[in-house]
Amino acid sequence: MLFYDSVGPNPRMVRMFMAEKGVAPEKATVDLRGGENRQPEYMAKNPSGQTPALALDNGMVLAEITAICEYVDEVGKGPSLIGATPEERAETRMWTRRIDLNIVEPGAAGFRFAEGLKMFQNRIRCIPHAADDFKLIAKENLAKLNKQMEGKTYVCGERLTMADILLFAFIDFFNNVGQKLDPANANIAAWFERMMARPSAAA
Repeated sequence: MLFYDSVGPNPRMVRMFMAEKGVAPEKATVDLRGGENRQPEYMAKNPSGQTPALALDNGMVLAEITAICEYVDEVGKGPSLIGATPEERAETRMWTRRIDLNIVEPGAAGFRFAEGLKMFQNRIRCIPHAADDFKLIAKENLAKLNKQMEGKTYVCGERLTMADILLFAFIDFFNNVGQKLDPANANIAAWFERMMARPSAAA
């Protein structure tokens, strides 16, 4: 396997997931800031022009972080980070989607349309005047999640899942681009420290 890596929270999420699963493919670093991901050579591998991507030994190229993680979960070592039963898998996917739609996407849009505007304005359609609203949506949904995390070790209770790794990668990123986690979200703050202490957080 060959992992097309780059800066940013999306590749970070997959690197962390792979570290948890003991999967260590060869890596090729894509110059995201320089626009290498939008050049024909990379677009031929991943037409979305996004990172990361995972080229399998049979020639197939997987993109989209949750799809890559689902694959890694099946070929990797140790307990599943998706779930061992239909109920656990459904719960993980439910929370992963909620976090992606309600926190990751609006928070990322807020970054792209404000702090990241110079990089993204010629690559995607940007809406600068909506940046603050997107950031507020992410902040409000984090506060809701904080209440739902009461008494939990991880998003799905006592088991570490893909939902945790997705949330961690993006909260850590947001913390560095003007969307710091509100200290009032004490449950998420405590969860974040637990996640940060995992060896995989350094991936």
